[in-house]
Amino acid sequence: MSSPSKVTIALAPGDGIGPEIMDACLRIFDAAGVNEHVDFTTVEMGQSVFATGESRGMTDEAVETIESCGILYKGPMGTPIGGGGKSINVTLRKTFGAFANLRHFISLPGVDTVFSRAGVPVDMYIVRENVEDTYGGVEHRVTNDVVECKRLISAPGCDQVCQFAFQTAKQLGIEQVHCGHKANIMKMTDGLFLSRFRTLGEDYPDIEKADVIIDALCMNLVLKPQVYKMIVLPNLQGDIVSDLAAGLVGGLGFAPSANIGDQISIFEAVHGTAPDIAGKGLANPTSLLLSGIMMLRHVGLTRCAAVIENALLATLESGVHTGDFGDPDVPAVGTSDFADAVIAHLGKHPSGQEARPVPESQAVSFTPPTRPSVNEMMQTFTQVNANIVGCDITVETTLTPLDLAQRLERVAMGTPYKLTMISNRGTQVWPSGSPYTELVDAQRVRFEIEDKHLIGRIGQGPTVHLLSRIAEKFAIVGFVPLREYDGERGFSLAQGQ
Repeated sequence: MSSPSKVTIALAPGDGIGPEIMDACLRIFDAAGVNEHVDFTTVEMGQSVFATGESRGMTDEAVETIESCGILYKGPMGTPIGGGGKSINVTLRKTFGAFANLRHFISLPGVDTVFSRAGVPVDMYIVRENVEDTYGGVEHRVTNDVVECKRLISAPGCDQVCQFAFQTAKQLGIEQVHCGHKANIMKMTDGLFLSRFRTLGEDYPDIEKADVIIDALCMNLVLKPQVYKMIVLPNLQGDIVSDLAAGLVGGLGFAPSANIGDQISIFEAVHGTAPDIAGKGLANPTSLLLSGIMMLRHVGLTRCAAVIENALLATLESGVHTGDFGDPDVPAVGTSDFADAVIAHLGKHPSGQEARPVPESQAVSFTPPTRPSVNEMMQTFTQVNANIVGCDITVETTLTPLDLAQRLERVAMGTPYKLTMISNRGTQVWPSGSPYTELVDAQRVRFEIEDKHLIGRIGQGPTVHLLSRIAEKFAIVGFVPLREYDGERGFSLAQGQ
């Protein structure tokens, strides 16, 4: 067990090049005095655990240790191709509630990019929601020809990541935060994310709030990355934009990553395991080292973090580089020699760019979590008047929309519901539509309460009864009750509706 003045950090070296770059980082940490404040305890996870048939890719003992420590420092890990194993990186973030992915993208000395050659500085943070969105992995094959993926966005999830973005911006002195989104198309999911961004932003009057549609954001990042300081995004869009931003500063080998939760946080290299060079001592440890620097700041070791970061910058500035970057006329060094060069630069500052301020003192400020007895239920909207107004039923059929509508209208006779719309792949094909709209064998049919005076007086039982009647005639592949929330429609219209 650690002494009260020390923090225990779970350590997973990773797969492929992971053990080599982790060893390099730990040697740098030791030389910088980190081990006076930190005890590292190794946990078993990754490809060796997948190979035993454990689909999580981590042992029960590893889970217990991470939960006890509250901090995991990990190298890159592979996911088995095929089989039941899912990405261990995603599993870790979701299992331990590490809801915010924070990455800092900054131009580094000695790392040649289009922008460094043009003298355009890149210095931005990407905050990505880490748990929800399509990364819920809820997918189904619903007909012969159609598969679906369910996108889940919650108000509490939006609140967590937006609050974190604003708090982090305030701590870092960042004066503007952008919300990246696609709310012009996904009006309810991205619309909720944007709405909560704006609501949470009201508590930070000194920070300028702006939003940008995701496609325009990607174009702007390539054209003028210097205009962005912090961007917060939903999960999938944040994943894509994070890698795009990494390309602006030289690639994933220079992109640190922190996954922050209320109780447990994970710091990792986001590049791959590079099996082609594993064991050869050629890998670049910069990404993992930068992630470790973020980790040291997270636990309060701000002096060690600044000293190591300045040493890294001075090392890069001196021309020392591994084979994946740097001046081709200067011989590349291996992983171990790169670590030695950083150690030799400890206490030195870069001369070509601003050094990180080195605090005079530091103290561990991280407290390990106390294991909760039950899962926390998060809620944002607690007093809402919700009423059933209809249902969407998806049926597998190759009938034309007109034939389908005629049959369904007969089935619905004697119920409170009226058929109001049929859509195919999100586009309305009945009661109006175009014969040029090509169809697939999954058709969404919408029923709504015909007598509006009944809204609020009947529950979902009649919709289930309607569903059972339709199920006698058609193969049902989807059913969603339609609700109004405080009088506002809680469902989207079809394209063309």
